[in-house]
Amino acid sequence: MKKFIVLILVLSISNVYSQSPWTQKKGKAYTQLSFTSISGYTGLYGDPDYPTERKISDNTLQFFAEYGLTDKTSILLNLPFKMVKAGDLTNSANLTPLTQSGSESSLGNIEVGIKHVFSQKKWIFSGQFNIEANSGNFYANSGLRTGYDAWSFTPLFLTGRSFGKTYVQGFAGASIRTNNYSSNFKIGGEVGTKAFKNIWLIGFVDISSSFKNGDITIPNTNQLTGLYVNDQEYGAVGIKAIGEINKNFGVNVGFGGAFSGNNVPKRAAISFGLYHKF
Repeated sequence: MKKFIVLILVLSISNVYSQSPWTQKKGKAYTQLSFTSISGYTGLYGDPDYPTERKISDNTLQFFAEYGLTDKTSILLNLPFKMVKAGDLTNSANLTPLTQSGSESSLGNIEVGIKHVFSQKKWIFSGQFNIEANSGNFYANSGLRTGYDAWSFTPLFLTGRSFGKTYVQGFAGASIRTNNYSSNFKIGGEVGTKAFKNIWLIGFVDISSSFKNGDITIPNTNQLTGLYVNDQEYGAVGIKAIGEINKNFGVNVGFGGAFSGNNVPKRAAISFGLYHKF
C-alpha cells in the first residue's frame, strides 16, 4: 500500500474494547489514556483526490473507560481532547489563501455508550448503543474543527469468540447524525493472537460508508482542512499490538493502511496507549 489513511476511529486503541462484544465483570473497570499524532498532511482522498490549502496536523489525547454494571452490561465513556494546527501553505495553495495559520485545542465529540450481552455460549452476541455529543469547536479563520457539528447516535451489533490464545470479533451498525450531516454504515472485525508470553498481535479491517443523505453546507475553509467534514468514508486494514506489563497494566499501539477513502486525509498515524484494569 503506497499511502496510509488517518482514521482516528480506527487507530484509536480504545477500539480494542469499545467495539468488542465482551463486557466488564460487575464492578470491574478498564481505563486507557492514548495519544494519536498525525503531522503535516497535505492531501485528502476524494474523486478525484484533492489538496489541503495548508499543512494540517491533528493530535488527539483520549481517555476511554468501560465499567461493568452487571456481568452482562457495561457503560462506556470516551473523552477526546483535540490539538489541531494549520501550518504553512502547500505548493498547490492559491495566491490569496482562504485560510489563516493557527493552532487550537479543545474537546472533541464526547461519547457515552452502553453494551449488553444477549447470548454467551461458544460465540458471544452483544448490542451496543453510543451517543456522541456536539461538543467540538470550529474556528472559521483557519478552517480547523475538533468534532462534528452534530449529535451522533450509533447502534452496533457485535459478535466474537475466544479460541484459547486466539480470538475473533466483528461488528456492524450505523452512525446516525443530526444537523443535516450524512449518516454512515459501519462494519469491521479483527483477529488477535497471543504471539508471545505477554504480547498480543491483532489484525483488523474497518469500513465506514456514507449514506449520502445529508446536505449540510460545509464552510470552504473547513473543507480545505478535511477535519470532520460531511460524507467522510474509509476502508482500512491494519495491525495493533498489546503488551501486558502485568495482569492490570499494559501498553498498546496501532497502525492502519487505506484501500479506499473519501474526504479523509492521506497520511500515516500511530497511536500509543496506556491501560489499567481495576
